[in-house]
Amino acid sequence: MLRKVDVVIIGAGTAGLSALGHVRKRTENFVIINDGPYGTTCARIGCMPSKMLIEAADIYHKRHLYEEMGFKLTGSIEVDGKAVLKRARGLRDKFVSSVMRATNNLGDKNISGRAKILTPNLVEVNGEQIQTKALIIATGSTPIMPEPWKKFGDRIVTNEELFEMDHLPGSLAVVGLGAIGLEMAQAFSRLGVEVTGFDALSTIGGITDPEVAASAVKLLGEEFPIHLESRVTLEEDGSKRILVRSGDIEVSVEKVLVSVGRKPNTAGLHMENLGVPLNAMGIPEFNHNTMQVGNLPVFIAGDVNTRIPLLAEAADDGHIAGVNSIKDSIQSYCRRTFIGIVFTHPNIAAAGTKFADLDMENTVIGAMDYSGQARAMTALQNHGMLRIYAEKDSGKLIGAEMAIPDGEHLAHSISWAIQRGLTVFEALELNFYHPVTEEGIRAALRVAANKIEKRESGPEIPVCRKS
Repeated sequence: MLRKVDVVIIGAGTAGLSALGHVRKRTENFVIINDGPYGTTCARIGCMPSKMLIEAADIYHKRHLYEEMGFKLTGSIEVDGKAVLKRARGLRDKFVSSVMRATNNLGDKNISGRAKILTPNLVEVNGEQIQTKALIIATGSTPIMPEPWKKFGDRIVTNEELFEMDHLPGSLAVVGLGAIGLEMAQAFSRLGVEVTGFDALSTIGGITDPEVAASAVKLLGEEFPIHLESRVTLEEDGSKRILVRSGDIEVSVEKVLVSVGRKPNTAGLHMENLGVPLNAMGIPEFNHNTMQVGNLPVFIAGDVNTRIPLLAEAADDGHIAGVNSIKDSIQSYCRRTFIGIVFTHPNIAAAGTKFADLDMENTVIGAMDYSGQARAMTALQNHGMLRIYAEKDSGKLIGAEMAIPDGEHLAHSISWAIQRGLTVFEALELNFYHPVTEEGIRAALRVAANKIEKRESGPEIPVCRKS
């Protein structure tokens, strides 16, 4: 007998669970289908376990500051790699179990299996066909592993396997210095692993501003070797080691972490049965503000749509898809101002429009070199660069990139100002306490203000206006 439901959700990751929360507000006649582990990429193998490793590494790394701070270390401190990784897995498992509560008690509404799309209104899973009024595709993404490299077995890992290691390797090559690769390279290096980083690009951490990139490469390159614009080859090196080559560079390592990107999980999904054109990655065109595919009762949310592979964006995608799948009419949503953060030290972050997407003829830039920033100096973290972008004629804030201490927090403040449509001059009217790292924002804003064509003069303190 054909099963009929109001909504089918394919995928129980961040986007799928976000969609589920909104679908359940209007109907209990749904199914959620998931193939593979439950618990979301973030909780299992992404943002949460990586931060546990980063925190441990940073605590250990601070021993280098003791002498300058006035402390004398008379004993010794050693890293127990097994204990560090065990703690990360233990906390990871708690986060995963918390996420899984959303699907644990759904009964036959929760189906474990690989879905196949037959038509926009019909899917098949485990031999059962399910007819639906609306379909949400939220199957996520998977780390890319070059096929020839799979022969190295467990000596080569992605973030899927990284946190399952029971001990720290003596040496590690990281191929791909985007967010995950760069965070893990610094963390493992700080824990005493001999790390070498490689990337095919001329930058790291997704930075597009050349001055910010130069600052970040210099600072992180002081902790472990970084080789950019590298084409990497891997070879056997005896004794179960891997020889990593890039031009004249050769390193022999115990493990290789591959972090060269992710691909959408579409295998076996038969997206072509939607009856609409697909791009080179097998993804249909969709509306970013509604998540709808063409005029179909189909919505695509999260990493699978390849829009912006971040948890916050996936959650918003799922929210929009979930609401629109059960509404009588499609609602268009404005998207929040972009924030991207790499949790290295210094933090690498961006808000709003990035440098690579600016119209430079109509943009002014305000910069702040954090080597002289007062609060950062007290913490021995006075390094890095902040660059803020604004429209030349109006002074409206449009974006920023940075590699600075507390960048994870400053990026939020800047993004909020951008989303609220503030100009440089309006932002300068806001309160900045002293001494805080946020004062660097004010310094950069003042530089930008001097370049605005319609420059406002007078005090930064807002003038009271009588009614």
